[in-house]
Amino acid sequence: MTTFTQKLPPDARARLLRHLREDNYELRDVAHATLAGKKDGLNIVLYDSGKLVVQGKKTAEWIEFIFEPFILEALLDSPAPSGKDVDTSPRIGIDESGKGDFFGPLVIAAFLLTPDLDPLLRELGVKDSKQIKNDLQIQKIAQTLKTRAPRQCKVITLMPETYNRLVGRMGTVNRLLAWGHASVLEELLTRFPDTRRAVADQFGPEHQIKNALKTRGKQIELIQRHKAESDPAVAAASILARAGFVDAMKSLSDLAGVPLPKGATHVRPTAERLVREKGPGILEQVAKTHFRTTRQVLEACGLPAPPPKK
Repeated sequence: MTTFTQKLPPDARARLLRHLREDNYELRDVAHATLAGKKDGLNIVLYDSGKLVVQGKKTAEWIEFIFEPFILEALLDSPAPSGKDVDTSPRIGIDESGKGDFFGPLVIAAFLLTPDLDPLLRELGVKDSKQIKNDLQIQKIAQTLKTRAPRQCKVITLMPETYNRLVGRMGTVNRLLAWGHASVLEELLTRFPDTRRAVADQFGPEHQIKNALKTRGKQIELIQRHKAESDPAVAAASILARAGFVDAMKSLSDLAGVPLPKGATHVRPTAERLVREKGPGILEQVAKTHFRTTRQVLEACGLPAPPPKK
């Protein structure tokens, strides 16, 4: 069973309590807990100490779409540290985009931040790409990073056909993510072998990415933590990854002949239209077919669906 734990500050606790009470959770009493809720394959417990424990098959989805953007909202909007609290040491940030989107690729990016690049990131207003709602701004910042620090940037774009083949071969998305993180890290370490540290968002068990590390990656300190995008190096990587995702979505929309929606909700009407007009094979070209949406779409179109993944 997937388990996530994190100590929450008071303002985040208040937002979590409001979320549990207002979003149709089955509330229950747990010893030494302020509140606990159960819903849709999730068990959420907030203990009196401020410790949050989340368990269930939808834990990763809840973290990405509820916890990070809404429960941690105030932490993301808090001002950056200053003075002696600022981390100026060289480090590689790693992040990805597209993991939770039915349509489109998975894009994994890395960025090497050195002290001389700090002013550039401040000038560009680099922050977690989820906080930048304008795709044009995302692309503009990414292009500037690539132009002014090209060797410090590395991006891997796994278009749907490649993504689907690799997920089928590796068995899980987390294994594919671990391979991608290790690959972009190794490339930057090849360019900058004296780098001693990397920071990445924690997307699964800590050992997964460490097991995937290559020769150079095994020799440095790798820090994995949730909401790693608060680190400017990871924020820059998140912008590079999101820009790659946006660019690929434009190409795939041209291929499909219709604008492809982002996200994992409200995508079925477009997917069903594509299948009826172009046949089921179009999903392999534009979508992540391991999503349960694929089965739902094929069944809605009267077509045989693949057996459920064990």
